[in-house]
Amino acid sequence: MLISTKGRYALRVMIDLAEHRTEDFISLKDIAQRQEISEKYLESIIRMLVKAKVLESLRGKGGGYRLKKSPDQYTVGSILRLTEESLAPVSCLEQNADACPRAYHCRTLPLWQGLDKVIRDYLESVTIADLTDRSTSGDDYVI
Repeated sequence: MLISTKGRYALRVMIDLAEHRTEDFISLKDIAQRQEISEKYLESIIRMLVKAKVLESLRGKGGGYRLKKSPDQYTVGSILRLTEESLAPVSCLEQNADACPRAYHCRTLPLWQGLDKVIRDYLESVTIADLTDRSTSGDDYVI
């Protein structure tokens, strides 16, 4: 499993919006500047998050983006599932994988299933709020 740039940047966007959370919408330009991510690339990530109803958007003057729910209601796993094709450690555990003819005899399958469970459980146990440190400005973290 390798988390793509899209997944890492989606988490950075979510953390940024959580750390700068107010009733106001935050502009794409502000997020892009703080996170040092191209606005063009960020548009596609934010579009995906809006489509999934994770963020709400407002066009025009004073427009931008904001979280639909509080940061503690978003897990890292839920965000990565939106951006990644798979979080499975091996292809036979991917969601729509064909049944492996060797599964019954596979000595390593229990290992991969256990690893998959640990990954899923861990990513579901960490929220965006957990990644937000209110004691700093929020402009200096790296994922």
